Amino acid sequence: MTSIDRFLSDEQDPKAVEKVIGKLNDLLTTGEELLYLAVQKKPAVNLMPDSIAISNKRIFYCEPGNLGLTMNFKDISWKNIKEVSFKEDFFTSKFICVPQSGENIVTEYIPKAQARKLHQAANQQLEEYKEILRQQKLEENRATASPINLNAQPLAEIPAYEPAPEPEPVQPLIQLAEVVEEPEDETTLKLRKLKTLYDKHLITQEEYEAKKADILDSL
Repeated sequence: MTSIDRFLSDEQDPKAVEKVIGKLNDLLTTGEELLYLAVQKKPAVNLMPDSIAISNKRIFYCEPGNLGLTMNFKDISWKNIKEVSFKEDFFTSKFICVPQSGENIVTEYIPKAQARKLHQAANQQLEEYKEILRQQKLEENRATASPINLNAQPLAEIPAYEPAPEPEPVQPLIQLAEVVEEPEDETTLKLRKLKTLYDKHLITQEEYEAKKADILDSL
């Protein structure tokens, strides 16, 4: 049993599947697995059909180029997908991917059986991704929620804040007496001048004593 047999269950074009699977295997990341592959079936010429592959991480859109010599790949991860749907026409179906932002991605000429399986696989992966997000949100809420102690005593009522009264100005304990300078009298001035003359040796001690006695006698 070849590696592509499980992708041929709904009459997919074997040549298209083989070419797409060979390229997609090189694009898969660690832990990524292809789950389903749908191939266009155009009503007239179906030489270079487009393909849509579903993995557990994203949707691949595979478009042949250069007359089938090359293959162009576009992908969109499940976190960027809002929803998927399909619409059946008389012979084939349209697979519609609605991204979180931007225009819808519409792929026509998908066989009805393949469109249903494609839609089923994509919806399952979307639901699993949403469940992972929900579990992560719950874990975050548990981690951030503060524990509640049911036995905790109620907090004592805190009295309203009252501003402290302003302190009264402190009066100085000792009031310094004002020093009032009184003018010197005439006798004091004479004695001061006499002493100055004596200090400068302009008069003798006998003259100083005699003159001092005269000044004092005049009082």
